[in-house]
Amino acid sequence: MSIKEKKQKAGISFFEKYLTIWVALCIVVGVAIGHFVPVIPDTLSKFEYAQVSIPVAILIWLMIYPMMLKIDFTSIVNATKKPKGLTITCVTNWLIKPFTMYVIAAFFFKFVFKAILPADIAAEYLAGAVLLGAAPCTAMVFVWSHLTKGDGAYTLVQVAINDLILLLAFTPIVALLLGVSDVAVPYDTLFLSVVLFVVIPFAAGFISRTSIIKNKGKDYFENVFLKKFDNITIMGLLLTLVIIFSFQGDKIINNPMHIGLIAIPLIIQTFFIFAVAYLWAKVWKLPHNIAAPASMIGASNFFELAVAVAISLFGLQSGATLATVVGVLVEVPVMLTLVKIANNTRGWFE
Repeated sequence: MSIKEKKQKAGISFFEKYLTIWVALCIVVGVAIGHFVPVIPDTLSKFEYAQVSIPVAILIWLMIYPMMLKIDFTSIVNATKKPKGLTITCVTNWLIKPFTMYVIAAFFFKFVFKAILPADIAAEYLAGAVLLGAAPCTAMVFVWSHLTKGDGAYTLVQVAINDLILLLAFTPIVALLLGVSDVAVPYDTLFLSVVLFVVIPFAAGFISRTSIIKNKGKDYFENVFLKKFDNITIMGLLLTLVIIFSFQGDKIINNPMHIGLIAIPLIIQTFFIFAVAYLWAKVWKLPHNIAAPASMIGASNFFELAVAVAISLFGLQSGATLATVVGVLVEVPVMLTLVKIANNTRGWFE
């Protein structure tokens, strides 16, 4: 083990070292709460606007804020001068991901699971998978970037450009793949998510950074203030897991087989898209702190948008909505696996 690797290992916090165990415990706790104490998720679900859970949004904000503290305006300007990472993100998200999601999901739902799933249910599950495939991540990618020591400024630029493309490309892609003409983007969900997960955390981070450095100096900011947030991101992530799985506790217990069937193509697609972007970044010799976030954006999903569109198109109790919910359930454990893979292969990019 090299000196650098020893330093990195020594710098891993208690929570990060045993993260897999904490994630598993939080999933179990969340499902148990949802099934045995449903009043808790029922109460939390009332605090929702435009399909965005406010309690979850607050936790995600807490996860993102420490990363935004590290971003300065100069680094954002410099990020726009490096087009390769942006090219990988845009091509993977919009010219590859939606279509491979359709092919992989159709293969499983229409052929592999043909004897298990009725044709109408299979079609609804396919629709939900397509909605996930056409909605790359806006919020949680900041967390994955943080956990892989990604370039925060570059991640912010990637997410901003991705959201602009989403405004134009989401509707025609979904309409094409699903053969429907009345796809309506819930702009309230989209704009609220961008404000909550991008604008507010960045503004708060920028103001905090500028004010503290001005009053107490850069040394205090980097060595004292930032260190106060060392475990905030991990704690926020674990609490988010508890809430998300508590919302779906009964669905998981009552539909274990169907949830498992839906999860298979979603997981395969996630690993595939990550591999495409990550290996592409390696071929182009991008630094790891750009390659990892570029690969994470496409691999993860903007599930608030996908769920909202599924409900509006197919109804709350539809198979399409269930499929988008399963996307929420599998995302965090799978993405944490990809974070581990990215961290273990950091040497590929050095």
